[in-house]
Amino acid sequence: MNVADKILITGAAGFIGSALVWELNRRGFENLVLSDVLGTDEKWRNLVPLRYDDYLDAAQVLEELEGGSLEEVKWVFHLGACSATTEKDAGYLMENNYRYTKKLAEWALAGGRRFVYASSAATYGEGEAGMADGADQLEAYRPLNMYGYSKHLFDLHAKRRGWLDRIVGLKYFNVFGPNEGHKGDMRSVVHKAYAQIRDHGTVELFRSHRPEYKDGEQERDFVYVKDAVAMTLHLAAHPQAAGIFNIGTGRASTWIELVTPIFHALGLPVDIKFIDMPEVLRGKYQYHTCADVKRLAATGWEGPMHTLEEAVTDYVNNYLVPDHRLGHTPGI
Repeated sequence: MNVADKILITGAAGFIGSALVWELNRRGFENLVLSDVLGTDEKWRNLVPLRYDDYLDAAQVLEELEGGSLEEVKWVFHLGACSATTEKDAGYLMENNYRYTKKLAEWALAGGRRFVYASSAATYGEGEAGMADGADQLEAYRPLNMYGYSKHLFDLHAKRRGWLDRIVGLKYFNVFGPNEGHKGDMRSVVHKAYAQIRDHGTVELFRSHRPEYKDGEQERDFVYVKDAVAMTLHLAAHPQAAGIFNIGTGRASTWIELVTPIFHALGLPVDIKFIDMPEVLRGKYQYHTCADVKRLAATGWEGPMHTLEEAVTDYVNNYLVPDHRLGHTPGI
């Protein structure tokens, strides 16, 4: 990647998108065209410290493609999507997450542009068919919600069209970190737990409803957003990297391991209370996720820069406590 290259980033005001722009700025990239749907929430604040050339509403992007104003774009990072796993409007998700991605990918490939897009670990469903990335097992995956299915459909489409040898798909696991505050109920447990611990000195976690997992020992592959964007840019910049890649640490950690460093960062004793999981979630709840990162490692990626404890501590001390976004403070 050359700092003079024009780069289009969709979902750029969102959580991972704004973190990607922040990291690109740190590396000297400012010839950026950002796109998002700002709406009425506070995610526009994520853009304030960032440097970029232009902004387009998501609805304008396809029009601009047809009008030719984006011909100079050489790189496309398509991170924009409705990411709410509770979204019930299937037609909206089909149009916004599947068809939009298909049109953007067709344009990028026709112009010889590098196309990197966000798939999702939600495509794996409960994990009964494993969580191996690449394309070999795509047809076996059964997402548990419409969001995951809308992402899965494009993965399948890209495979059928033979695109996966030219594009990069990213299956982000449980990403957490600064710039996620606008996400409401979809923000990470670290963000939610911090507020509980700060205000009440305790945190509530779901009880396990499966005997093989103790309360609080349900597992996720938690990945810090700074590491997630580093992986994203690593894959984008390596032309030999193609296909679908898991974006995670390759390690499953428990919810207890996740929240404990928050107490330590705030100088408080660990106090965890367990509550029943709502009935509506029990049939769709994943008890274990862990990214298989062998394909990522094969591209030369050497692993995340932060341990889980380091990541949570950085997030709490440098962003949550002072209420800062990426770009307001250098962090670590």
